[in-house]
Order: sequence, then C-alpha cells, then structure tokens
Amino acid sequence: MQIHRIMMSISRGMAILGGIVLTLLIVLTCVSVLGRGMNTFLHWDVIEGAIPGVAKTLQNTFGPVLGDYELVEAGIAFSIFAFMPLCTITAGHASVDIVTMRFGARVNRFISVIVGLLFAGVFTLIALRLYEGMASKMEYNETTFLIQFPIWWAYALSLFGAAVTAVVGIYMAVVRIIEFATMRTIAEGAEVEH
Repeated sequence: MQIHRIMMSISRGMAILGGIVLTLLIVLTCVSVLGRGMNTFLHWDVIEGAIPGVAKTLQNTFGPVLGDYELVEAGIAFSIFAFMPLCTITAGHASVDIVTMRFGARVNRFISVIVGLLFAGVFTLIALRLYEGMASKMEYNETTFLIQFPIWWAYALSLFGAAVTAVVGIYMAVVRIIEFATMRTIAEGAEVEH
C-alpha cells in the first residue's frame, strides 16, 4: 500500500533525525563533563601552586559547555517525540498479551482498534497542548536562563515531532478500523491471528 510506505518512510526519517539529535546531545554532554572535570582538576591547590599562570589560563579555557542543561532538555524532548511515529506505526509500544492471547483474532483486532483510537486521541491532544504552550512562550518572549534562546524554539521542535506522531497515530487508527472490518492485515505489527 503506497500510503503505508510513505508513512513508514516519514516515521523512519523522524527516528533517524531523533537518533542524530540524541547522538549530538551525548557528545555535548561528554564534552561538558570533561570540561567540567578538567576545570575542577585545574582548581586543585597543588596544580594552582605548581603552575599558577598556566593553571589560570587553562581554567579560563576549559569548563562546562554554557547552557548544556538547557540544550539537553530541549533536545531530549524532541528526540522522544521523533521516535514516537516509528513506535506507533510498528506497534512497538509496550503491551501485555497474557490475557489477550487467549482471545480470538476478531477480539484482538477490536482491541487494536480501541488502542489505535486512544493513541491517536492522546497524541493529538499532546500536539494541541504543545501548540498552546508554544504560543504562550512566544507571547511572553520567555528565554532560557543561561544562553537566552527563546523557549518556544524547544516547544516548536517538540510540536513538530508530536504533530507527525499524531498524523501517524490517526493513520494507524484508520488502518486498524479497516483491518477489523475486513479481517485483513494492512500494517504489520500488533496483529494477532489466534
């Protein structure tokens, strides 16, 4: 099905983008921790006493990345939302099948419809609330404490991921309804043939 391939491509692209952002955040955190550790080391009395001029110069050179917590906070929020479309389209969410595996295929497909509708509703609600939060942050021109970037930027990134997830969630809800009505598998994942 062409639309399913398009949705899968979008979901995979978002996951790759989320992985790239997460990798950059890991590198940022490592650099910041190393800089903080080096700066602490250079402040030891032994080092400052042995090479005072060099220690002072290096103390001004090495240190944590300014605003690392702010960048990680915004980036992690985006990364989480970037991974959600792929998780949604592949039915990768956690599930407990200990009871449902005893049901027949029709009941399990009905449960998939209910779950799909709930996910679509929740993801849409999250996207709407992020939009309202972003609008509020834009209105009041709120910025982060250290590096002073507008907070709405972080909301916008998260909103982008949440909106894509909502679209994929709505698509999957429709797919699950069609699968229930026809008893055919359209999208792989979460279908149970008992």
